[in-house]
Amino acid sequence: MTETNQARDRFRAAYENRYTWDENFPGYTTKLELRQGEQGYTGNIRVNSDLSVEVTGIEDEKVEESIYNHMRDVITHRKRSSFEQAHGKSTFSFGEEDSTGAVEILVEGDAMGSNYKIRDKEICQVSRVMGPIAFTINTNESLDTGEGYISTGYNAIFRDSKTNSLKGKREFKESYAKFGNYYLPTHQIIESIDKDGEKMTIEFIFSEIELLEPVAVA
Repeated sequence: MTETNQARDRFRAAYENRYTWDENFPGYTTKLELRQGEQGYTGNIRVNSDLSVEVTGIEDEKVEESIYNHMRDVITHRKRSSFEQAHGKSTFSFGEEDSTGAVEILVEGDAMGSNYKIRDKEICQVSRVMGPIAFTINTNESLDTGEGYISTGYNAIFRDSKTNSLKGKREFKESYAKFGNYYLPTHQIIESIDKDGEKMTIEFIFSEIELLEPVAVA
């Protein structure tokens, strides 16, 4: 087996070890309490079985939009797609191994210039370039669900892709609980630091979580 195939297989094993919702996911509803700096908001969220999102009860349109976008990000990480769909056209090779035992996986053929680090069977770092912004996400805590892992503690560092100057940083802490057959978010804290050092804490508190009833097939 060539090193290229070994790198592909190692990355594939980690990719397929992520926790995702299966094809029977019914969707769910939840009450949201949002704390954003000194401001507070309450509303309702519905995630449908097709993974579309509805946000209601928030009068501020910008806040409503930010909640919607946040939930879309949450769903992106839980949405299931095959390795071939996501990475079938890419080639992989090993890079360096760091002091923690994490191994670089270098990717060719990825439109966003992605590279990764894996530790055991988890992706612990993602690096990408999107136009003028380069970002790196480092995972330091995860939840083993028995059906794959969920990242629960991680940070995202944003830099200018040309000058490498710092644009901002975010620290994430997340909690999940099992409802029926599915793990859903119950609490998320995001601490943002902009390039000037200004800090903002955003907290998402999800309660009254209920799975939707599966749609009966006639």
